[in-house]
Amino acid sequence: MDRLAYLARRLLLVIPTFLGITLVCFTLTRFLPGGPVEMRLMRMRGMAAAQGAAGQSAAGGAAHITDDYKKQLDKQFGFDKPLAVQYWDWLVVNKMGMTLPSYDYPNKTAWQLIKSRIPVSVWFGVASFLLTYLICVPLGIAKALRHRQTFDAVSSVIVFIAYAIPSFALAMSLKMFLCGTVDGLWDVFPLGGIASDFDTPPGFWQAFADRAWHMVLPITCYVAGGFAMLTLLMKNSLLDQISADYVRTVIAKGGTRRRAIWCHAFRNALIPIATGLGPMIGLLFAGSIIIETIFEIPGMGRLSWDALVGRDYAVFLALLALTASFQLIGNLISDILYMVIDPRIDFSKK
Repeated sequence: MDRLAYLARRLLLVIPTFLGITLVCFTLTRFLPGGPVEMRLMRMRGMAAAQGAAGQSAAGGAAHITDDYKKQLDKQFGFDKPLAVQYWDWLVVNKMGMTLPSYDYPNKTAWQLIKSRIPVSVWFGVASFLLTYLICVPLGIAKALRHRQTFDAVSSVIVFIAYAIPSFALAMSLKMFLCGTVDGLWDVFPLGGIASDFDTPPGFWQAFADRAWHMVLPITCYVAGGFAMLTLLMKNSLLDQISADYVRTVIAKGGTRRRAIWCHAFRNALIPIATGLGPMIGLLFAGSIIIETIFEIPGMGRLSWDALVGRDYAVFLALLALTASFQLIGNLISDILYMVIDPRIDFSKK
């Protein structure tokens, strides 16, 4: 019952946390300078100045822009309402902004733009997630079991080199050496994008293989930075458990070292790993702005960056609400994993 009560409390905390995140960001978008109204006025003033340079009358147009037109824009974007009403309309009436039209693409809603990018980010995120854990967890275990041996030293050098190289530098280097951008070097992988241009519609496996081939370099850059942290976390966690008293007790009672490690220490060593497993769900949808830009991948990260730079707050806030929701769900999954991995954890209220 204590565990169910704890999960119920955590679930109830999701609501005020989500409201707090979205309310703060929503408020900032209404008070920060350079919003959609200011940018629209800037374009209109530029057009008026261009007309003036061409010999046309622009004085009256500029005055009209600064007074009447600004009020029309405030009403168009809903900025003429009180802040509380604006937030309520965004959260409830417009379903977290999903049904609002994009400021930059008026013919499309925020959800339509996001929906077109979700499959790319999910493909990118799931592949990166699986590759990271399937490599780093076994590697961390191997390093712990071979602590201070040659394998541990060599693998540490490789892991830290990958960690030290910035993702954008690694992306540009791989693109230069492996994508044929420099004469005389290898032309193995495509320059960017997520699919090739086929003369005829490809079959499922052909499209799958083509998508995977396009994703090799971006995924490599995405997971390289996280290798060191997760690998060393797994190694150090397992080393701490191996040196614990209960492992020595298992061996003293006649159990083998293999049994002590794999049946007792390994399960407890997974507890720190479970901490980052749930929040990774949010990253599956967030994407990577730098890598998606370099490799021209139309994912969620690039969409959020374009929306933020272009002050398309309708799309940006909808993306924020979506990623915040998945991040909070990920935190709940981490709590559930705690209970599954280690039933000894006491969740009772003190």
